Amino acid sequence: MQTNNLPTVELETKPDFNRCMERIYAWYEGEVLDRPPVRFYGHNADFESAAQADRGWGSLKQRWFDAQFQVDAFEAGLDGAPLLGETFPVFWPNLGPEVYAAFFGMQLHYGETTSWATHMIDDLAMIDDLAIDWDNEYLRGIDAITDEALARCGRRFLVGYTDLHPGIDCAASLRGSAQLCLDFYDNPDRAKQLFEVAVRDFEAVYNHFDSKLKSHGQLSVSWKHVPSFGRMHIPTADFSSLISPEQFREFCLPVHAREIQTMDHNVYHVDGPQVARHLDHLLELDGIQAYQWVQGVGENYPIMQWVDIIRKIRSRGKSLIIDLALEDLEPFMQEFRPEGFFLWVGTADETEQHEVLRRLKQWT
Repeated sequence: MQTNNLPTVELETKPDFNRCMERIYAWYEGEVLDRPPVRFYGHNADFESAAQADRGWGSLKQRWFDAQFQVDAFEAGLDGAPLLGETFPVFWPNLGPEVYAAFFGMQLHYGETTSWATHMIDDLAMIDDLAIDWDNEYLRGIDAITDEALARCGRRFLVGYTDLHPGIDCAASLRGSAQLCLDFYDNPDRAKQLFEVAVRDFEAVYNHFDSKLKSHGQLSVSWKHVPSFGRMHIPTADFSSLISPEQFREFCLPVHAREIQTMDHNVYHVDGPQVARHLDHLLELDGIQAYQWVQGVGENYPIMQWVDIIRKIRSRGKSLIIDLALEDLEPFMQEFRPEGFFLWVGTADETEQHEVLRRLKQWT
């Protein structure tokens, strides 16, 4: 395990940060140090804050684009937070999960805690003129929020990059998921061209934000709050829940291969059982160190019904992020060994967090 020569970072809010990063790097390699890493969170924690007072915005969109407010809201939530385990103080600029597609000129609509898109490719002939607009309001908005956070972070928190979904999910946002499914049958060559356009400039966009952050001494980290001293990316393809494994292999797998090729660490977001049907193909991809298994709620809960999927991923030497309710911790620990697991445990209670840490140190 390469954990002895990691750079050191001094954070006033997280004095054990460097030891925590040693655990993260052991986890990237499918190993464990003294205990597995664990992140604690409360429900909707990224959106709850004491800084929600009305500042005279004319619309919700204006609130989302208010860089000072975004950082104020984060700092209000950071004050007094225990930050136990591998719960890192990470601010990541957020204009919604489809913001990468909006860099092409697509419009987003804003609610209280998320945004959604109106697709813009009604005619596949439009693909020929489709390109990232580097003066786009959304790209400039992310830059402004990032710059505000970098000016204020000091040694109190990390600044990450925004939620980037190039390739498959970007194409679905631009075209509309239902229409893109039809394109697979009616115009498969054009569908592949759209995927190509949707991933073509990803490295340049990533480099734009990564260079800005690295020039200020920041790590690579985003909405998962999993840092890397190198280049970390979160591949995902929620759209793939609508297509067959054969279609995924033909249309999507080559796009993913391009998306992950320049990264040091890739943590693939497997969003539920419908995406997991492509797991055999995903496990063929070189360069993915870890998978986040998101089992969902309702009939997909509890976690223990997905033991076979978890075992399959671990059998290939890949690490996992597992989202656990507090009551799931003991049965999970009885079923598995600790190597290669990063647990996200849903409790904001500090006493419960200390008890989880105590229990994890006994996990063998």
